[in-house]
Amino acid sequence: MIARYSHPEMSKIWSAENRFSYMLEVEKSVALVQGDKGIIPKKAAQAIQKKSQFNIDQINDLEKTLKHDVIAFVQNVAHYIGPMGRYFHFGLTSSDVLDTALSLQINQASLILFEQINILKVEFKKIIKAHKQTICAGRTHGMWAEPITFGLKMGGFLAELERNEARLKKALVENKICKLSGAVGTYSVLDLDIEAAVAKKLGLVPETIATQVIPRDRLAQMISAIAFLVTGYERLAIELRHLQRSEVGEILESFLPGQKGSSAMPHKQNPITAENITGLARLCRSYVIAAFENIALWHERDISHSSVERVILPDAFILADYSTRRLIQLLSGLYVNKDQMKLNIDKSGGLLMSSHFLLLLVEKGLTREKAYEMVQAVSFESKTKKASLYDLALSNSEIMKLVTPKELNDVFSGKRHLRNVNKIINRVL
Repeated sequence: MIARYSHPEMSKIWSAENRFSYMLEVEKSVALVQGDKGIIPKKAAQAIQKKSQFNIDQINDLEKTLKHDVIAFVQNVAHYIGPMGRYFHFGLTSSDVLDTALSLQINQASLILFEQINILKVEFKKIIKAHKQTICAGRTHGMWAEPITFGLKMGGFLAELERNEARLKKALVENKICKLSGAVGTYSVLDLDIEAAVAKKLGLVPETIATQVIPRDRLAQMISAIAFLVTGYERLAIELRHLQRSEVGEILESFLPGQKGSSAMPHKQNPITAENITGLARLCRSYVIAAFENIALWHERDISHSSVERVILPDAFILADYSTRRLIQLLSGLYVNKDQMKLNIDKSGGLLMSSHFLLLLVEKGLTREKAYEMVQAVSFESKTKKASLYDLALSNSEIMKLVTPKELNDVFSGKRHLRNVNKIINRVL
């Protein structure tokens, strides 16, 4: 992923240095257990612990000839160990090391992502608490619907975030896997107890039944969980983009001193953060297809998945992390224009209250069809004449035969619509 959409903390996890460091951690853990069990000499295990190191430039030079990064890595580390280096990587196949190290990388990356999600949840709760009673227009199909509060609107996005966080946590459990079962998963060299002991040291769980690799449905589940997360961000970003439109103007992203919105139009304050989040979510979702394609490998394994994962796994985590941080920035600086929200409701002329106006007439004995017909007629008249629906209802003799002015006022105050808002919001606070 390009630096523009990366945060150094997450990028570092997916660096070549970190990848080889985790591979070395796996190799050293295996050697330690093998030494304890007498599979390799104890002095070999000790030498591996003390002398193991690697040089990326040397590994890259070796790979030019070997055309195999793991063999290059093993040769380079063994060189630093010395004579006992012959016991380094003893009984292992490349994927034993690669896949187990990848599990450690995923775990580390997930922990950083969860840290940022927790910060994001705090920002959500600040907005929700501050705007529990900030009334704004609810919209369906882009049109006025019923009143809602901005706090309740944001509460729905927080609830989605928590579901997506739970999906990520479940996917992480499914990817904390150790695999040391050899070339085709038969433990032909190392016994199961070696794998179990190494897994315990690394905080992982042995794979149930592996081929030469950990089955890729696990990684597909992780990429899918990440896609859910960033798609939730996109749903919010689209909402915030709509609310920033000039004709709506109910919120505004922060605009820093010296910032410019357009090279041609000095008045512009564009929703660039929300648009950025939308675009990155599109990219991240595309990795789901590639992750699913990686599940079906030939026989006990081919290498077609490798090149794909070297791209999509770092990119997916880096984009998810970057998007989370960008959304935190957006919410922490979000300006909520309460006056504009009230003005937009007033512009509706009371049309947002038509649903409960309908129910009031039904309660007074009209059939639903007749009540709907009457409310629709005065609603369309309100839009045509740009007059208040409330005023038109008050002046309609047929309607006022059925209801009192107080009952009508109660409907148009919006109290009936919002009486349960606090109870709903409390579900996420």
